[in-house]
Amino acid sequence: MTGGLFAVLDDIALLLDDAAVMSKVAAKKTAGILGDDLAVNAERATGFRASRELPVLWAITKGSFINKVIIVPLALLLSAYASWLIIPILLLGGCYLSYEGVEKIVHYITHKGHDRGSIEQATSEKELLQKEKAKIKSAVRTDFILSIEIIMIALGTVMEQPLSLQVIVVTLIAILATVGVYGVVALIVRMDDMGLFLIARAKQLKGLLARILSALGSFLVASLPWVIRALGVIGTIAMLLVGGGMFTHNLHALHHAVEVMPAFFINLLIGGAVGLVLVGAQQLVLKIRS
Repeated sequence: MTGGLFAVLDDIALLLDDAAVMSKVAAKKTAGILGDDLAVNAERATGFRASRELPVLWAITKGSFINKVIIVPLALLLSAYASWLIIPILLLGGCYLSYEGVEKIVHYITHKGHDRGSIEQATSEKELLQKEKAKIKSAVRTDFILSIEIIMIALGTVMEQPLSLQVIVVTLIAILATVGVYGVVALIVRMDDMGLFLIARAKQLKGLLARILSALGSFLVASLPWVIRALGVIGTIAMLLVGGGMFTHNLHALHHAVEVMPAFFINLLIGGAVGLVLVGAQQLVLKIRS
């Protein structure tokens, strides 16, 4: 009886050890998309009133967890019984991200200087909550597409492994993607609070340390507006890169045709081209309807 128990414990230890090794491999392969995911979601999670930033970020984080709960079992089922559906789903996700990136650029150009739809310009509490809700839905929807890409890449690293190992590795990567990304986003959107804390702390000290803390705190407070503007640009570029990358990575003929070109530029070009076509088609449909 005791020998059987030790055998079970030994099997569990071996499984966890394999899971740790494969999770490290999967994390390395998803590092690039996680960086893009961070840029996109950081941009999506900014632009709210200071008092609402953390509640809104928590709402987006909960939506991201729900996305993972939906995607992980579906991905495992698709890989086992309908693997032919995975590439079309990824391509649809690429279309959505490309459209979102180009639409954001077009909106900025056509509404520059007279945009009245921002959250900061909400004239009532009801309007504020409506705009927040719309932006949260958009952020969770974008997170869903990015989560599909992350989980599919992670799943691809353990396709030849037993099902139990697949479940553990993909689940760990899903949790890491949510906690890691939104933890960093929370630090970014509250960096002004950290700066104010350092300034207040510096006033209680003397000497070189006080000057260092005061300077660092002032830098964090002054940098936040610039960081938010930069995130808007970086997040848009990341959307186009991920959208274009879904085409170059999953269409073998296209991948071989452009493999001699730098991946950054070709993914950006393809993402922009797909987005332009979709935005143009949308505008054409709107004109016909009107």
